[in-house]
Amino acid sequence: MDSPMAAEVTDVVKVYGRGATAVRALDHVSVGFPARRFTAVMGPSGSGKSTLMHCLAGLDTVDSGRVRIGRHEVTGRSDAALTRLRRDHVGFVFQSFNLLPTLTAEDNILLGLRLAGRQPDRQWFDTVVDALGLGARLAHKPGELSGGQQQRVACARALVGRPDVVFADEPTGNLDSRSGAEVLDFLRTSVRELGQSVVMVTHDPVAASYTDHGVLLADGHIAAHLQQPTADTVLSALTTLGA
Repeated sequence: MDSPMAAEVTDVVKVYGRGATAVRALDHVSVGFPARRFTAVMGPSGSGKSTLMHCLAGLDTVDSGRVRIGRHEVTGRSDAALTRLRRDHVGFVFQSFNLLPTLTAEDNILLGLRLAGRQPDRQWFDTVVDALGLGARLAHKPGELSGGQQQRVACARALVGRPDVVFADEPTGNLDSRSGAEVLDFLRTSVRELGQSVVMVTHDPVAASYTDHGVLLADGHIAAHLQQPTADTVLSALTTLGA
C-alpha cells in the first residue's frame, strides 16, 4: 500500500513574467512527500526548489496543475481560505526565525494558536518543549536567547498546532554548525518519535543527510530522488547537476 502523502503536487506549472522574459520555474512537476518522513528539497540556484515549497504551502499560486496538503486541496482556494488552511494545517520554520522580540519564548510558540482562537493542548506543548530542551527558556525573550535557541523556539511554534506538514526553508542558514546540528536532529526526532512530516529546502549536503529522502530539482524539473541520502551522495548528485 502506498504511503499517505503529507503534501503533493500534480503536473504543476509555475511561470514568472511574460513574453521573452518569462521564466518557467516549475515545468509540469509531479511529486509527493510521504507523511511521517523528513524530506529534503535540493537543487542548483534557480532550479525551482523554493518555488515548489511556496506552491506546496499555499504561499504562491500555480498556473496549472494541482496542489494538496494531506486531504485538503490547495489550488483554487480564495486568499482567505488559503490563510485558514495554512493556519490550521501547515507549520513553518524560516532561516530568519521570525520571532516577535517583545514576546517571551512561550508566547511566541503559542502566538499562532492564540491568533486562531485555539486552545493549546498543554500535554503536547510540554512534549514539544521537552523534546527541544526549552523548559528553562520559556520566560526569555528572543534577545536573551542564542540563535540556536531562537530556532528551536521557531520549531516549537511550527509543531505546537500539530500541522499536517512542516515546511522548513533553509532552517540552519543563520546558525553555526553545532546549533544547526541540534535543530536538524530535532526535526529528525519530530518525524521519528512525534510522527511529524517535514519538508526542508536546503543547499547543504550535511543538512540533507539528516533526512529520509531527497528530491533534486534542475531547471524546473524533478531531476533525481535519493533514498537515505548521505552528505557524499548529495554532493555527488548536486555536482552532476552543476550546483
